[in-house]
Amino acid sequence: QVQLVESGGGLVQAGGSLRLSCVASGSILNINGMGWYRQAPGKQRELVTSITSGGRTNYIDSVKGRFTISRDNAKNTVYLEMNSLKPEDTAVYYCNAEILSGSNPFRWREVWGQGTLVTVSS
Repeated sequence: QVQLVESGGGLVQAGGSLRLSCVASGSILNINGMGWYRQAPGKQRELVTSITSGGRTNYIDSVKGRFTISRDNAKNTVYLEMNSLKPEDTAVYYCNAEILSGSNPFRWREVWGQGTLVTVSS
């Protein structure tokens, strides 16, 4: 069973920083794209940033220059460094990855983490 586990969320004041981590575990043969989504109260889940297996990144405009995504392929881990946090960044942050697992080596699966809450106070 492949799973993603996020950590690093918490309460921070506006202007502060947090670093989220997401580790993939289980029978993993390969990981393609990885990304971070967030869902604020009363809003739809949105893609915040993504990174390809080769390291190419994309960000939504509202976090450009403040957030940085990175990954360590040897550790099956993706990170999200969040700086200059704003109250509007408050949300549950979810890790997402496209994974090829040993249980089904012929089909890529989209896997989600359970989410970690980030709260930014003003």
